[in-house]
Amino acid sequence: MAEYLQRFLGGAKNAVSSASGEVDSDFADFATAASPVAPSHAASAASSAAATPGFNTAHLSAAGRPYTKWYRVWERVTLADFYQELVLIPILFVIIALNLWGSRANRLRARQWAATHLPMLESEFSSIGFSGGRTSPKIEDSQGSGLAKAMVGSTEVPEDMLREKSKSEYVTYCTGRQNVGWVDIKISLYPRYNPFKWFGEAILAFFVDSMPAPIERVEATAYCFDGKEKTLVPSQSQSGTGPASKDSGFDGFVFAIVHKDKMRVLREERYDISLTSTKDHPKLPGWATVMSESAEVTEAMLTPDVVKAVTDAGEDLEALIVSDMPIDAPKKLNDLVPRKRVSLSMRLNTHPASTSMFATFLRLPDHLVNSAHFRPEALRKVRAMREDEAKKIRKVDEEEKAEERRLVMEKAKKEERDRRLGKMSADEQRKFLDKEREKEKRKGEKRRTTKG
Repeated sequence: MAEYLQRFLGGAKNAVSSASGEVDSDFADFATAASPVAPSHAASAASSAAATPGFNTAHLSAAGRPYTKWYRVWERVTLADFYQELVLIPILFVIIALNLWGSRANRLRARQWAATHLPMLESEFSSIGFSGGRTSPKIEDSQGSGLAKAMVGSTEVPEDMLREKSKSEYVTYCTGRQNVGWVDIKISLYPRYNPFKWFGEAILAFFVDSMPAPIERVEATAYCFDGKEKTLVPSQSQSGTGPASKDSGFDGFVFAIVHKDKMRVLREERYDISLTSTKDHPKLPGWATVMSESAEVTEAMLTPDVVKAVTDAGEDLEALIVSDMPIDAPKKLNDLVPRKRVSLSMRLNTHPASTSMFATFLRLPDHLVNSAHFRPEALRKVRAMREDEAKKIRKVDEEEKAEERRLVMEKAKKEERDRRLGKMSADEQRKFLDKEREKEKRKGEKRRTTKG
């Protein structure tokens, strides 16, 4: 009984002492480790504090700094704790500054082009931009007061004239003109807001032929009415006045004046250009060539105004294209329905002298309506090529329909077979399957005999 009382009263202390004496094998390394020693700067700080009479060291931390509340950051940290931030924050500010500068520079370039071409556009169209109305006086009305001259070179352009599709792409829209349904204009600029992307694309273009070099260009496409005013402008067709009362149709063909550096790219990327043949023309400068479907079409299109505009534009001109065929290869007969349009692609130039080519582009639909009516013999090759393309598409379409019919018939036969098998007994199913295997075997032997 005494032994039990002794265990009850004094056994806990003995158990603790025995537990501390016996070390678990898993923690043997920690048991034999040396006691922690304060760092040298803490020891020196503590010794200097102890040497000072009346200084209480109880509140000092291991680093030698006084222990304070969590919000007293200036007593707990040093400049060394922010070396990473001191490097990242300036880089972040530089990136933001470059982005803002590049976006502003691109916006300025786009507005300079718009200010240079705005008087010309407003002399040709009744609605420019996305507001649905005129934004400034006509060029004829402003010449006397000097408004057109003051606008050229200025960046004071109405906000609805241009729409920022991205930081390096601006678009605008024009409508309200005879012979033209509407015009889409796109301005592509350097990615100045991201110099790494800009230089990366330039370096890749230098080493990789398939990678185009970054370039600032203007792309404009005028979609011609081609006699469809009643469909596109029903209000004018009902009144019987305006463009709807005149015939705006003309013969369809593909014709292009192209910079020789762009010939291969256009032929690979555009289906309509791949239908043409390339030939130099004595009226054009040496850097330009003609891609046309007919020699008579070429002579009709190379008017003195067009030749002069091409010469004035210089090598800024990339392509002037008149086409009624799709850009992408047609897959259905619907894709071959003529959609006549005039396209212009040239390097961005904000100087007033660059407007000659753009003005010719805007007035080219009028020339097409008046002069693009050729003899049947001249367009025989053009029509034959379109008929061949239609035959190819029709043949592919018939093959696809035949394949669909075959799949439908096979599906119906399989459903009928499964229905018959479901009504048979086990012996009847076995006999039916044996007959099928024999039939397939005979067909295979017959096929091998025919090939041999």
